[in-house]
Formats: sequence, C-alpha cells, structure tokens
Amino acid sequence: MNANDVKQITVIGAGQMGHQIGMLCALGGFETIIQDLNGNALQDAEAKLQTIMSKWVSKGKLAEDAKASAFNRLRFSASLEESVRNSDLIIEAVTEKLDVKKEVFSKLEQYAPPNSIFATNSSTIVNSLIAGETERSEKVVNMHFFFPPLVMDCVEVVMSEQTSEETAQIAMEVCKKINRTAVLLKKEISGFVANRILGSLQKEAVALYEQGIADYKDIDIICRKALNHPIGPFELMDLSGLDVAYYVMEQRYRETGDPADKPFACVAEKVEKGELGRKTGKGWYEYHSNKIKS
Repeated sequence: MNANDVKQITVIGAGQMGHQIGMLCALGGFETIIQDLNGNALQDAEAKLQTIMSKWVSKGKLAEDAKASAFNRLRFSASLEESVRNSDLIIEAVTEKLDVKKEVFSKLEQYAPPNSIFATNSSTIVNSLIAGETERSEKVVNMHFFFPPLVMDCVEVVMSEQTSEETAQIAMEVCKKINRTAVLLKKEISGFVANRILGSLQKEAVALYEQGIADYKDIDIICRKALNHPIGPFELMDLSGLDVAYYVMEQRYRETGDPADKPFACVAEKVEKGELGRKTGKGWYEYHSNKIKS
C-alpha cells in the first residue's frame, strides 16, 4: 500500500478537531466521511464548515467551485460500521481519554478492512497504548493536528516501535496532499514535541498565578508582548478547552505518577463548574460574540 492507494478517509468524531480535519481531507481531494454517534454534533459540524468555507470564498482564499467540490466529497454519518467499511485511512479524533480511544479502536478493528491504517489525533497519548486493541499494530500511527486544523499548518506524525515505515510514510504523504507540514517522530514520548514544550510553559504560568505572583491576564499580556506569542497560555487553554487541558494532564499523571504532573487545582475547579473556555462562553475569560470580556 502507498499514499496513492488512499482514496477514502474517515474521521471519527465531529467535535472541534474532527470536523475540521475532515474538511482538510475533502479539500485535499479525498472522499471523506465524518462520523459521530451524536446526530446534533454532525449537524453542528456541517453548519460550522459551511460558515467557515463561505468566509474563505468571500475572502478569496477558496474558489466557489472548489468549495462545492469539497462538500461533494464530504459526507456525515452516525454509523461507525458503514463509515469505515471502505476506508483506507481512519483518523480518530474523539475525547482525550485513553479508555474511550481504546474502545473506538477495538470497534474499528471489527469493521474496517484489513489494510486500513488507523491514526489517532491524540495530543499526548502515544499510539502504542491503543494499538493493542487491534491486530494491526504496524498500521497504527499518531497524526496529531493542531487546533484549529484549518488554520494551523503542522501535523506531528509519531511512530511506535511497531509502526511500519510504510504506514508512517503514507501518513506523511497524506499530510502533504491536504497541504499540511508534517514532522515525523520516530520515537514515542507522551505529549510529543509541541505539547511538551507548551506544557512546560503552561505549568510555569499556572504556578505563577497560583502563587499570587501575577494575575492570569497579566501573565497573558507578558507572553504576548514580551515573548511575542500570538496568545497567552490562559487564552490558549480557553481556545483549546480547559477540559482538554485537564484530560491531557490527567493522562500524563497516570503515566508518570509524578505529583508535579497532576492537573492544576484551578483548572480542575473550572472543569467541575463547566467553565471550559470559548466553547461554553466562559473559562479564564468570558466570551460574547467572539469578543473577550475581562
């Protein structure tokens, strides 16, 4: 199998990552299915993509006929079995919980063709922790897209000791076809590269806040003005979702057992309150009509 054999891609999960990954694949010329058990999530995903692509057309980033062609290649389905039956590449983009991902991969093994490649979009969980749910560890790989996928031009492609070179190269070529810069990591490590660096910055930022050294808004200002970051660490948590940040830290702590890797108390408190950031209208900041309220 090579990259030219990949004709159909299925993305599992229509959430904030999955629907945009699916659109990238459709724009890249692949027959694409976005699958989610939640019908409302599928409707919401389609509506969001129509809005984003219409804005691209109005700004001259995409031709109207290219938009129409992409949507002709894109389908939405609530059936997992039907969605993966003929798929050459399946990209899992469900919640950042190991047990949930294992359950998905176990079902994929039942329904997908033997030659299908399974990729996880996990931002921190290495694929070897999931591949055991399948009979094809050599065909399992990480394809870590960054949020939001339609904007961010990077994918971390991560191999385990079992992942074949063929699988990794196909993943790299698919990224090229969907106009994304892929970086191949041949050794697994929790969090990969970007999130390990980002996690260190985030950990220090929250520690400074919890110690009362500076307010979270001031820390964001310093990171933007002094370090030239596009957004501060607290703004980034709101953008990605505080629940995502919590699950990533929780998974890291389970793997290392290091108390320093435990989820931050202030983040856990917000997650318990349902204050997850932009998607709920409140996190570290409050949001109304896409504008931040201090």
